[in-house]
Amino acid sequence: MTTVGAYHASGRFGKVLPVRLRPGTDVMDGLKQVCAQHQITHAAILMGIGSLRQLSFQVLIPKPETKLGAGYTEPMVVQGPVEILNLQGVVFQSEDGEMLLHVHGTFADQTGKVYAGHVVMGANPILATLDAVIAEVEDVRLIRRTEPEVAMGLFTPEQA
Repeated sequence: MTTVGAYHASGRFGKVLPVRLRPGTDVMDGLKQVCAQHQITHAAILMGIGSLRQLSFQVLIPKPETKLGAGYTEPMVVQGPVEILNLQGVVFQSEDGEMLLHVHGTFADQTGKVYAGHVVMGANPILATLDAVIAEVEDVRLIRRTEPEVAMGLFTPEQA
């Protein structure tokens, strides 16, 4: 039997927050503020749909100079209106206790062209709405720790 290459911890859902972010609010800033208002530091962003005035995202590309051999592009921008087809992610903490979000999504522009990737903080203003559901994760700590194998800070669940 082979060893599973995974970090994991057993927890349970606590508060579940249906959220609607209003026009002009940045997706990432808004989700972060809602979590802070409800004292949520570890959570799953289960889903999100809505629209954006502008999309700013990043994707992985080959970067042979890195230990991983890959890294994110500079932010790419798509002018709106842009439909949010799906958002999902995690709310976790740095080792210093700072709240962090890691969110990915799929999107469509006004011609139906689909984009997908890592959502950039502070650069995705809502056009009409973002309807989302956030579920707090209890009895675990979700921490960004440096993974020596790839030389990056990554989401690491730990038993509380």
